Amino acid sequence: MTKFIPGLQLSEQFYKKIVKPLIETEFQDLKYSAGLIGSGSEVLGFDTEQSTDHHWGPCVMLFLLPKDISKKNRISDFLSRNLPPTFKGYSTNFGTPDEIGVQLLSKAEKGQPINHRIEMHTIKSFFKRYLQIDPNKNINVFDWLTFSEQKLRTIKYGKFFHDQLGLNYFKEKLNYFPKDVWLYLLASEWMKISQEEPFVGRTGDVNDELGSRIIAARLVQSIMRLCFLMEKEYAPYSKWFGTAFLRLKCAKKLSPVLEKVLASKKWSTREKYLSKSYKIIAQIHNDLKLTKPIKTEVSSFHGRPYLVIHGEIFANEIKNKIKDHTIKNIPSDIGSVNQLSNTVDLLENDSLLNRLKILYK
Repeated sequence: MTKFIPGLQLSEQFYKKIVKPLIETEFQDLKYSAGLIGSGSEVLGFDTEQSTDHHWGPCVMLFLLPKDISKKNRISDFLSRNLPPTFKGYSTNFGTPDEIGVQLLSKAEKGQPINHRIEMHTIKSFFKRYLQIDPNKNINVFDWLTFSEQKLRTIKYGKFFHDQLGLNYFKEKLNYFPKDVWLYLLASEWMKISQEEPFVGRTGDVNDELGSRIIAARLVQSIMRLCFLMEKEYAPYSKWFGTAFLRLKCAKKLSPVLEKVLASKKWSTREKYLSKSYKIIAQIHNDLKLTKPIKTEVSSFHGRPYLVIHGEIFANEIKNKIKDHTIKNIPSDIGSVNQLSNTVDLLENDSLLNRLKILYK
């Protein structure tokens, strides 16, 4: 059995030990950057042995200057003829893409050219395809609000092994939301909590425990998303949402409480643990010193016997700190597309995301 090597680490070693020497031998004057960014669990550092069953293996992305992109086929052919058939126990040869473009590792026959996954792009062509932006231009508020956080995270946590073209500049440019966009997203998530926090008790009060559990689960998701925001980390899509949450600083204290919320069989117990989690996130908010200190204790919902943190108080205090007039004029507190929907078919469809900009104008 081949010993598992995390994909990002495998790609870096593959580049440094195999690809780089080959390029320097045949294309000595080529100016380029090399790394691994974009889609794939290996880019996020979440890959496991299970991940090796599809679209995974020794691969590298090369970024060329526009004047050199015409050499793409020549470089690819040279590598195909000179790459070794295996690296670190993994085949360097990939099978034919399936109907959705996924390729599997495939053993190369002796003397067979290697069907490698060394992709070549210009900086502009990659970002135009992946995020629908020109990286050399300013990124506006509406772009930020309609970017998929999953995609932004795959830029942030990707890595460049060689960078003659300054790609790390563009990586840093997308490192996190601008401050006022961030404040708007924080306020929106607090408002989402405000809108549903009393319903855990109200549904339970009419013996609708199933409804109460559903609402509690949504509140847990909002609390987790708020934690990503407060720690300035992009939240990945659902497959890695919990895994990434457990890597946040607050997870050690908050995760056991949230688990008890989800495991509770009665609404009153659910409310008790939600109240504990509200206190924790309210304190994290205060530690950020974005606003004046806000009470961290829960209280009744307008005289009704349901305990809430009054998320709207946090939301309104945060909104008061926003200076950008474009953001101040957004007609609602719906947040970004990532706060609106978990639907992969939306968050992976740049054309649809572009059309959603109308929501903020």
